[in-house]
Amino acid sequence: MRKFHLIATAAFGLEGVVAAELRRMGYEVETENGRVRFCGTMADIARCNLNLRVADRLLIEVGRFKATSFEELFEGVRALPWEEYIPKEGCFPVSGKAVASQLMSVPDCQAITKKAIVERLKQKYPVTWFEEAGETYKLEVGLLKDVATLTLDCSGAGLHRRGYRPLTAQAPLRETLAAALVLLCRWHPDRTLWDPMCGSGTIPIEAALIGRNIAPGLNRTFAAEDWRWMDKDVFRQARAQALEAIDRERELHIIGTDIDERVLSTARFHAKSAKVEKDIHIQCQPLSEMRTSREYGFIVCNPPYGERMGQMREAEQLYREMAKVFATLPTWGKNVITSYPNFERVYGRRADRRRKLYNGKLQCQYYQFLGPRPPWLERARQAAAQSDD
Repeated sequence: MRKFHLIATAAFGLEGVVAAELRRMGYEVETENGRVRFCGTMADIARCNLNLRVADRLLIEVGRFKATSFEELFEGVRALPWEEYIPKEGCFPVSGKAVASQLMSVPDCQAITKKAIVERLKQKYPVTWFEEAGETYKLEVGLLKDVATLTLDCSGAGLHRRGYRPLTAQAPLRETLAAALVLLCRWHPDRTLWDPMCGSGTIPIEAALIGRNIAPGLNRTFAAEDWRWMDKDVFRQARAQALEAIDRERELHIIGTDIDERVLSTARFHAKSAKVEKDIHIQCQPLSEMRTSREYGFIVCNPPYGERMGQMREAEQLYREMAKVFATLPTWGKNVITSYPNFERVYGRRADRRRKLYNGKLQCQYYQFLGPRPPWLERARQAAAQSDD
């Protein structure tokens, strides 16, 4: 079966999480800034679009070459086998970007790329004008340090668009970032996960999808499904395999609370749309009333950042209250993402781990305060160590 050079793009700081996802799926990967490279077939294009939780998009790399002049760019693009990807009726818009390259005029690079593709396709199809009335093949020319990379977007809408969140609350967290926060804290579905400031419910919903092993792309379609050269059976088979892989028996303990009942109605709607409403206990509750008898759970939250004038004092007050309330749960791991630069000082404790992430264009830190290992996990670790000896 035909092999493609594939790229899973990722937000800054999440490349390693995407690479780990792909390794678990059985792929050999190479990690770069903002992207993870691997090889795969049509079936892998369908499988990865459906199952990747943290990647932004899945791309086919059509070609890569050095280009320091517009002539080099034109000839390099024209040399690529575009007729293998774009049919005569295909619509092929070209976007572009350029970083640290001699060719920094993105509009010119886009126009030259488009012209070169047209010239290549004229050699294959007996036409002088392409109406582009058919399905869409979205292309990008990216220049980085004078190397041009030509890619074809397999996903269409970004992979964060799961299909369960038509309503958005104020300052929504992208689904891909929410999934990353859950994966980075190393939550296990046998333990409780609680978001005490859950807003529209994205973190608890992504946790439920992970806990149930529900493919995040099951409720949407992808650009590659419309391509006439794509085997239609691969997406049908990938969906059938994803449905079969769902764990319908596991008991999950996921809690989402917030002080705002109005936003919780949105969270309930989203949970129902994602078909995980039975897996999440959603309740209107202030942070100060956070109580539980369960041990060894995980708190994952995205509190207000205090970005706007007049809100910083409120954010600082909230962080101090978080420290007091979270201290009553000494066996729990606490995981907080915020852009507030002095969070550790206000919270009163240095994090065990920190990771720079981006919530949209906003630079944040993911502060992780690790809880103790549960006794049964420690006994399992010791038993495994003894068996290795």
